[in-house]
Amino acid sequence: MEEEKLIALAQSGDRKALSELVKLYEQTVYNFSFKICRNKEKAENTMQETFLSMVKSLNQFSGQSKLSTWLYRVVSNHCLMLARSQSKHEYSSFEDDNASIDEKEIADWKVTPDKVTENVELKNMLDAAIQKLPAEYRVVFLLRDVEGFSTEETAKMVELSVAATKSRLHRARSFLRNELNKVLAYE
Repeated sequence: MEEEKLIALAQSGDRKALSELVKLYEQTVYNFSFKICRNKEKAENTMQETFLSMVKSLNQFSGQSKLSTWLYRVVSNHCLMLARSQSKHEYSSFEDDNASIDEKEIADWKVTPDKVTENVELKNMLDAAIQKLPAEYRVVFLLRDVEGFSTEETAKMVELSVAATKSRLHRARSFLRNELNKVLAYE
């Protein structure tokens, strides 16, 4: 069934359509929540809060953007509220044993073990640097550079002007570049 039709049915009270929308976006919402929160429990909580918000506010969804764009905004808002409510940012690594983000296995045998090790080390360095970003910058960076949304889409999702979004993205990239340079200079 088309997404627009599912949304219309869900807005009119069809629970099956609402359930289909949740199933359709469940993995996307969880993955993005995990990227921001860096913790399985917090990501699951954010996912639940996001879908609860969707159920409560779906009638307010105008259809001027994709539902996924609207959901990214809701996830971002919930993660930012969670980060602001914490006195100290405590995030776990992507390597958290409890984390269950599906990653593709390396199937290309041309990749040598030293390259794999180098890539893992670089990923860990980048992950550590991303964890140090303030939540407001992390959300913009992840939406724009990891999820691949345009600057305009990102601005709408985080409810900022395009100029403010570009500024936060620039600051996030500069911060990450500096953090990586510090680490790589010691290598």
